[in-house]
Amino acid sequence: MGDIKVEVISRDTIKPSSPTPTHLRHLQLSFLDQILTPTFIPIILFYPVDGDAEADHDKIQRSIWLKKTLSETLIRFYPLAGRVKDNISIDCSDQGVPYLEAQVNCQLSDFTCHPDSMELNKFIPFAMDDVVDIVLAIQVNTFKCGGIAIGVCISHKVADAWSMIMFVNGWAAVARRDTDAVCPQFGLARLFPPINLSGFDPSTGITKEKIMTKRFIFSSSSVASLREKYADHSTAEDPPRRPTRIEALSAFIWSRFVAVSHGMADTERVCTMLHAVNIRPRMDPPLPENYFGNIFRFAAITPSMENVKEGKCHALAKQMREAIEKIDGDYIKKLREGIQHLNFLKERAEKFTKGEIDSFRFTSFCRFPVYEADFGWGKPIWVGSASLPFKNLVIFMDSGGSNEGGIEAWINSVEEDMAKFQGDDEFLSFVSPT
Repeated sequence: MGDIKVEVISRDTIKPSSPTPTHLRHLQLSFLDQILTPTFIPIILFYPVDGDAEADHDKIQRSIWLKKTLSETLIRFYPLAGRVKDNISIDCSDQGVPYLEAQVNCQLSDFTCHPDSMELNKFIPFAMDDVVDIVLAIQVNTFKCGGIAIGVCISHKVADAWSMIMFVNGWAAVARRDTDAVCPQFGLARLFPPINLSGFDPSTGITKEKIMTKRFIFSSSSVASLREKYADHSTAEDPPRRPTRIEALSAFIWSRFVAVSHGMADTERVCTMLHAVNIRPRMDPPLPENYFGNIFRFAAITPSMENVKEGKCHALAKQMREAIEKIDGDYIKKLREGIQHLNFLKERAEKFTKGEIDSFRFTSFCRFPVYEADFGWGKPIWVGSASLPFKNLVIFMDSGGSNEGGIEAWINSVEEDMAKFQGDDEFLSFVSPT
């Protein structure tokens, strides 16, 4: 379909339905929050609505209910209604959440049947790098048929993807009057105290280049084939050890990126892989799932180009798995001290700025309960992301609808590299048509 038009028809600010107590009005950012880029994390949830699409009364009631339950949810998630101050803390004085309502000039099915990744940013209220001090913003988009898309963007200064989904599901639980709604736990700064970031710019990595975002679907059978392709047949294990779905996909996408971008011929450039790892279960003792904040780090590897040239697929997957396994109790103990990790980030940022490093970052929403957000009218039929201001970033999400069981890879890249991806027969042979 052609360009869609999304027209904002109202703007509001939603505050907690009860004032935040005085003793909770200052929340210190942790070291892990401080070092994160000042961008939003987006998620867009699409819902068909049964019944009379033209029942304006129902639309009004739904709008009122969403705002009311968001206000109630913000009592528990009170920092999200605050403002970030100087990369040090959150002022939790109930300034409120920007809340936009918009109309879309097409049917929901027209868009979800053939979604255009580059159009999805129209469903969220702000540009991804237009964070300033806002923590959370929401845009509720209504299609001609009455279906809706709820666009949520949350500051990466305050939350990781798991925390964002915790909030969305918490809001949905309140909306459907579920008495088991999650109660988040704040206070990450007690575990990872903030430090002086002098000499380090958290904005490193945000690009002003034009970024293309494309969604590629890998069916369950394609993923199974890649896991077999990257199985380690060099050992006596029977059957040979196969990588996880995400390890196999990451290794495949990275190897094709290097192949089509001629990285193997460039001896001056170091090509690296970074993989986001949730460290809640890796801490000693493990943190509960409801702990809120940026509780992840990147496992980093510099793959052997010789292995890639020689087609030793399993070596790449094995190297990634070993790097992830190194994010253990000892790693986290050093991480909590802050300084050593900050020095590592400074060194890496300097190399990145000089163009000495070409990184490909991977993060996975797979197995996250993104399809569990039922606001009272059923679960979403599809959940999408948006275009992000980062070069060579891949977000994995479980597929919904007719592609259930597969994995969507949302690839952010510059136009030239994206064109090479889309022209790579080896890459496309594993991708499902959309």
